[in-house]
Amino acid sequence: MRLVIAMLLLAAAPAMAQVEVVKAWTRATPPGASVAAGYLLILNKGSAPDRLVSAKSPAAARVETHVTVQEGNISRMREVKGYDIPARGRLELKPGGSHLMFVDIKAPLKAGDKLAATLRFQRAGEMHVQFDVQGMGAMGAGHGEMKGMKTR
Repeated sequence: MRLVIAMLLLAAAPAMAQVEVVKAWTRATPPGASVAAGYLLILNKGSAPDRLVSAKSPAAARVETHVTVQEGNISRMREVKGYDIPARGRLELKPGGSHLMFVDIKAPLKAGDKLAATLRFQRAGEMHVQFDVQGMGAMGAGHGEMKGMKTR
């Protein structure tokens, strides 16, 4: 039995090593806020595509995957069933675009804090992530361009 478990863990290790999450951040929230948006950069260094299928956090009742769509002059958020990450590519969740929505947060988020979350990928499995809580007006983590990576 132990041998089977060890073999399964070794088989999963390469997929997990292929997906990397960097620059995870969110903004501080005002008192009484019930939602917060999370942003990050997902790098897939593998030869197969992957998909972020869900997320969860002890700081929120649920975490949804959202996109921002333009309808005329109005931007609206829409929940989607996850995000595709191309092989040898990247997916950036950023303000005004795709993002994670932390719904029914249990307490206001304060600048300097960390927000824990678990991301679940179709191939790579679960990954624990710490989001840096920045000031209310923060615009991002500033990660710049990554050479050799395809942009979704």
